[in-house]
Amino acid sequence: MNRKHFLDNIRWVTVLLVLLYHVVYFYNNKGVFGGIGGWVDDPKAQPQDVVMYLLYPWFMMLLFLVAGISSRYALHPVSGLTINTSRGQWFKKRTRQLLVPATIGLFVFQWMTGYFNTQIAGVAQSIPNQIASIPAGPVRYMACAFSGIGPLWFIQELWVFSLLLIIIIAIERDRLYNAVGRLLQSTRGWSKPCRLALLLVGGFLLIWAGAQGSIPYPAEHSAQGLWNLYRPLAYLVPFLMGYYLFSRDSVQRFLSRYACLLLALAVVAGVALTCATWGENNTAPLYLMHWSTNLFAWLAILAMLACFKAWANRTTPFASYMTRSSYGIYIVHYLIIAAFGYMLKLYTPLPPVADYLILLVAVFTLSPALYEVLRRIPLLRWAVLGIKKQSE
Repeated sequence: MNRKHFLDNIRWVTVLLVLLYHVVYFYNNKGVFGGIGGWVDDPKAQPQDVVMYLLYPWFMMLLFLVAGISSRYALHPVSGLTINTSRGQWFKKRTRQLLVPATIGLFVFQWMTGYFNTQIAGVAQSIPNQIASIPAGPVRYMACAFSGIGPLWFIQELWVFSLLLIIIIAIERDRLYNAVGRLLQSTRGWSKPCRLALLLVGGFLLIWAGAQGSIPYPAEHSAQGLWNLYRPLAYLVPFLMGYYLFSRDSVQRFLSRYACLLLALAVVAGVALTCATWGENNTAPLYLMHWSTNLFAWLAILAMLACFKAWANRTTPFASYMTRSSYGIYIVHYLIIAAFGYMLKLYTPLPPVADYLILLVAVFTLSPALYEVLRRIPLLRWAVLGIKKQSE
């Protein structure tokens, strides 16, 4: 079976960036929800937080876009790819891989992450630990399980998008896909700069429009905050763009010709956005809805696609391992961060730089090790990782 190695490489490299992001985010002092807090009150005094500004606007959008591309390849034979399954088979597999870890896995494994999350919330917000007030037993266990969703929001949402995709393609029967193809065909006579400009502007408008689905001023202690956390419209747009547009070889080849230009534009946009907004909460709804944030996100997504297509469309033994393992590493990594990060901050006198370095080494070494252990235990690999057989 032929593979698009550059897509595999984008996926696992982005997962590693997620691990790096979570190490920095855990000790951020910018008011980002979920971290335990930094070491100084001034939100402009932790330069390491720059990682959050340069990664958060785009890296999860990119994962959804790649998931959309992969969904197209799984459901239709494209450009020599021999992957082709029925919709029912594909969705059944997606349910096992996505929904099982995001539901059953909460009670088997992620409740431990939830325990530390409740401890962290109490420290970060200087409030008593409300979970501790619940008598030990099933109720506390359930509370910890639901508090352990953490990064699993991504696979929960991806399962919902997969269900929506099945419904959409059953209704439109590839008419939309073919319409996009005709639109691209109609631009063949245009100059290459004009075609690139159309992709830049048209894609940016779609990404920016999706971001407007957030609620700018959510009511406190309401489901509106949860909606903003999941940002379904902001992530559905790149998922569908991946399926209908970026799954095409012609689009991928066209982008790769502009790898250097797109990389330069993304770097400039990222630096400008970071300098202009330094000290702000980079996950706040208004921040994520702003045109400048979405322009940077769009340029970064295009740059990653173009650069990996141009320069990383190959594999190595390490890349092959990461292609197989990055999803499982993503599922288990936050327990390492929550447990080690919490203990380092509260129970050691180490300086901040040591906390960062220890947590960084721990998450990049113990997460793969934990994944390797879990995938060898039949019941756990199914419930926690969504893996049916060890060889998957």
